[in-house]
Amino acid sequence: MTEMITSENTHPSEPKNVPAFGYELIREILIPSLLGKETSAILYWAGKDLARKFPLNSFDETVDFFEKAGWGYLTIKEESKNELLVELTSPLISERLRKKEISTFQLEAGFLAQQVEAQKNVVAEAYEHPKRRAKKVVFTIKWDNKDTIE
Repeated sequence: MTEMITSENTHPSEPKNVPAFGYELIREILIPSLLGKETSAILYWAGKDLARKFPLNSFDETVDFFEKAGWGYLTIKEESKNELLVELTSPLISERLRKKEISTFQLEAGFLAQQVEAQKNVVAEAYEHPKRRAKKVVFTIKWDNKDTIE
């Protein structure tokens, strides 16, 4: 796999690219090996924890974060008073969805849930919907405006 995931670094001696193979090796093989059947649940909560460590003020900042993290390109597809439907795409996601092994996007789901929760000040949950044929992942983020965070 020759695709590279780029990142912005401030230190000139640090590499500016990470091979997608290395990223996938950790993401798709090592983490599930370590976490076993709890992988999805732990990744969801890890995503929420990451979002708390990187609080973002708007959904546009969330879009930028996803791109910088190499997670892909987020696009809002629908928005209502208590639900947001977003689409995540990238060549790496297309490759992950092409494989027969089940790939999880719970890290991203947890991150999205926590960012929406913090931005809207309400309890939020996110659900992933991988679309293999369309080579994308759709996330439904739901919240109840009456269930506020204090």
